[in-house]
Amino acid sequence: MAVKNRNRQRGAGGSTGEIVTEAAKNAEKKVEEALTVLLHELPSWMQDNHFIVSGYRPQSFSFYKSFHSLTYLHNETVNIYTHLLPALLFLLFGTYALQVHILPRYPTSTAPDLLSFTCFFASAGICLGIPAIATIGNKLDYLGIIILIMGSFIPSVHYAFYCHRRLAYAYWSMISFLGAGCATVSVMPAFRTPAWRPFRAGLFVGMGLSSVLPVLHGVWIYGGRGMDERMGMRWLIMEGLLYIAGAGIYAARVPERFAPRRFDLLGASHQVFHCLVVAAAVSHLVGLVKGFDYLHGRDAQVCG
Repeated sequence: MAVKNRNRQRGAGGSTGEIVTEAAKNAEKKVEEALTVLLHELPSWMQDNHFIVSGYRPQSFSFYKSFHSLTYLHNETVNIYTHLLPALLFLLFGTYALQVHILPRYPTSTAPDLLSFTCFFASAGICLGIPAIATIGNKLDYLGIIILIMGSFIPSVHYAFYCHRRLAYAYWSMISFLGAGCATVSVMPAFRTPAWRPFRAGLFVGMGLSSVLPVLHGVWIYGGRGMDERMGMRWLIMEGLLYIAGAGIYAARVPERFAPRRFDLLGASHQVFHCLVVAAAVSHLVGLVKGFDYLHGRDAQVCG
């Protein structure tokens, strides 16, 4: 009888523990719900994706409340951290790798090599860091993407046309002009409205595809194998495919289009886009290292 009573007490204790745990989870969920609102409760300028119905942060007019949103779950949480954490990684790891593993590999490393990799790591960190902060405050997201495209383009052109500096200067001028134009458009208030969503995606795809021109020009000069050696062309192709896939998913609002509410907090198109941007940046870095190794790892002169 005593054994049965002890078992009952243990069972009751276990049930009580489960009840307390469940109550805590419910309380946490209610707090999160109190901190977020539904789509129809937002002002019109914040209603960007009608397939994401819940989990929105209300308009706060407060930096403190905006940064406090880092501590609870809402439908921008994944967007923030998929940019903030990689941004820190690119800046910190990039600085370390550049000084310890990349430049010291060859005694022929030069200041332009340092500037090329610094340009990429800085642009990747800024691109991923700005949207993380911008998502907290809902500004500057698109400007970060423009910075990354430019910061990726410049070092790749350096290695692709190392022996043709006039071509390098011409393509640097081209991407600077396109970047300035896209940046001007991206800060316009109308640019952020839902009606301009397809145009936003098309703008960045178009700017990204501008890199096709120097690649084709390089293939005409060196051949496909030569360009793959000089700038890691296969990795740049992978990067482009990742960007295009991300922009397409973002513009089509897949998968939330097919299951509204299911992807409000996790798995929405904007989040997928962010992850693909990070993957594209990593792919580009691999291509840069390939070009760096080809330039400095050959016994013969590259331009001979």
